[in-house]
Amino acid sequence: MTDLLNTFALNLRAGKPQIGLWLALADPYCAEISAGAGFDWLLIDGEHAPNDVRSTLRQLQTLAAYPVTPIVRPPSGETWMIKQYLDVGVQTILVPMVERAEQARALVRATQYPPQGVRGVGSALARASRWNQVPDYLTRADAEICLLVQIESRAGLDALDEIAAVEGVSGLFIGPADLSASLGHLGNPNHPEVLSAIEDAVRRIQAAGKAAGILATDEAQARHYLDLGCTFVAVGVDTSLLAKAARDLAGRFKSTGSAGSGSESGPPGNSVY
Repeated sequence: MTDLLNTFALNLRAGKPQIGLWLALADPYCAEISAGAGFDWLLIDGEHAPNDVRSTLRQLQTLAAYPVTPIVRPPSGETWMIKQYLDVGVQTILVPMVERAEQARALVRATQYPPQGVRGVGSALARASRWNQVPDYLTRADAEICLLVQIESRAGLDALDEIAAVEGVSGLFIGPADLSASLGHLGNPNHPEVLSAIEDAVRRIQAAGKAAGILATDEAQARHYLDLGCTFVAVGVDTSLLAKAARDLAGRFKSTGSAGSGSESGPPGNSVY
């Protein structure tokens, strides 16, 4: 495949809602099952899941056969790390814990080739260019990169307007779990102060003309954020889906013991993301 067009980025610009699923099982077989489910995008998590560049690559290769956009969250926004992910073919990247406009500007530079940015020129070695089989890759690549930054702290909220104003940032994603901890409500992303802060952040992102995103595993909450104007919303996590299904199945066959009823046990939906 030599088509560079980033349809996810086009849909964000058009304001078309994009529904996604978080991938934390770090396995291409599980990624492929999810790819056939009908989601618009799948997030390969390298921050809280045991993914490295090679395991991410294997999942990207698997997802390439399906009409779904892979998004990758690296462990952090280091320039050298972003370069590696871009070279293996990532076009849409979600960077965690962005708290300053200057940090956002540095991330933009990391995703672009000189003279606008500092991305290393190694396309002959890179899957991204199909090893120089994509015509004019070096002149076309920058325009198809979609940079998403994650707002998940009080400092990030304080600087949100300045971050959203940075040219080259396509969207801002609210991280409820870390945000709730930063606001003094660890493990309680549904605290009224947190929910109020999220809604205010979504409105400010929209006012800046950028796409707003969030993870909401509760269906009613996810629909609320879509109604509020969020454009890209993750509505589930593969680990949670498997864990709940396993607990529920065991619970239906074991009336006593630690399995319990299954459906009422386990952590709240957004508590660990």
